[in-house]
Amino acid sequence: MLEAINLTKAYNGTKALDALNLKIEPSEVFCLLGANGAGKTTTISLFLNFIEPTSGTAKIKGLDVTTQPLETKRHIAYIPEQVMLYKNLTGLENLEYFSALAGHDQYSRAELLGFFDQVGLQREAAEKRVGTYSKGMRQKVGIAIALAKQAEALLLDEPTSGLDPKASNEFSELLKKLSSKGVAVLMATHDLFRAKESGTRVGMMRHGKLMTTLKTEEIGHADLERIYLEHMHD
Repeated sequence: MLEAINLTKAYNGTKALDALNLKIEPSEVFCLLGANGAGKTTTISLFLNFIEPTSGTAKIKGLDVTTQPLETKRHIAYIPEQVMLYKNLTGLENLEYFSALAGHDQYSRAELLGFFDQVGLQREAAEKRVGTYSKGMRQKVGIAIALAKQAEALLLDEPTSGLDPKASNEFSELLKKLSSKGVAVLMATHDLFRAKESGTRVGMMRHGKLMTTLKTEEIGHADLERIYLEHMHD
């Protein structure tokens, strides 16, 4: 679903991402771990075509994001650290607007509220202005938009940063639901615990290079932390 082939991005000769080769299949939740500047956000920005690669290719559903940007964006949804919504609109109005923008303007009010039911946002909250929402509630609206858009891949950049433990756990459960529906997920995060709980695989990045990938089912929390620290050590 998501594929990087020798994907490289350099700024003034310095490689922010160095020949990344990575493939993420439907139903996989792949978590990119690494310090600031490791190349995590650069990877996501390249898949979103926010920036162009210096060399190599980023593909979504077999399509090159650089040469087919509009077509590839139809298959994905993006949730940044701070979900950008219209604060003066209600959660329901935001969901209706962004769904229509993605070409899905056929949903009834009941269907739109059904998406909020799926992500655990209470119906009374859906009627309130987003400006009153907590970060966790805004993230749920973002996931509801992804569901309404029928996105086949979800790109996340530090989505649990600043969430309390309860909201963070709820977010992990939402990712598992999306995975069970066949959605491919690429998430950049600093949170080792959440990566272990949410991910099916983790990749550790350092200085723009993918150092190693691991299946989360094969390692414990302590092992993940130990291996991460080993790879981050100078």
